[in-house]
Amino acid sequence: MGAQPTLITGLGEIMQMAFVPRDFDAALRFWTETMGVGPFFLSEHVRLQDVRYRGRPTDVDFGIAIAYWGDIQIELVQQHNEAPSIYKEWLDAGREGLHHVCLVVDSLEHARSVCAAAGARVIQEGKLSGGEVIYVEPAEGHGPIVEIIQLPAAAQQAFAAMRAAARGWDGSEPVRRRG
Repeated sequence: MGAQPTLITGLGEIMQMAFVPRDFDAALRFWTETMGVGPFFLSEHVRLQDVRYRGRPTDVDFGIAIAYWGDIQIELVQQHNEAPSIYKEWLDAGREGLHHVCLVVDSLEHARSVCAAAGARVIQEGKLSGGEVIYVEPAEGHGPIVEIIQLPAAAQQAFAAMRAAARGWDGSEPVRRRG
């Protein structure tokens, strides 16, 4: 077995670029009409369990729209409440655009140790059915937040179906609601 990675980039390849737009609907139009990315699969109310933001419990309610641009997942995030979160902090600071990139890992425990050794701080974390996610802020703040997720098999299958839908997308039904 090879050596364990000691840098965040060694944990895996970027599978997602996520954006937190001020105008969610305009962002969906941009990605589908201007960029030709779609279809987007919309989950309007995502609630993770045991969410902690900067070390404190929070109850963030957010929606996501996911599509594929080739093999890269594009995620748009919209927060629905005023709970403290990485999304609210971002918009409150007047920021917009690329918010985070995502890596999928087999061991979140190992990823946490690599991030700590690299000087990256966990700023938000939570659990999902059969998986777990952390968002880390790299040292020095010279890049986006990095989402690191251990995905359950059901999510991997759903993402594969979304990727397949994107490959054959003809521009119809650009936003499709999920659950």
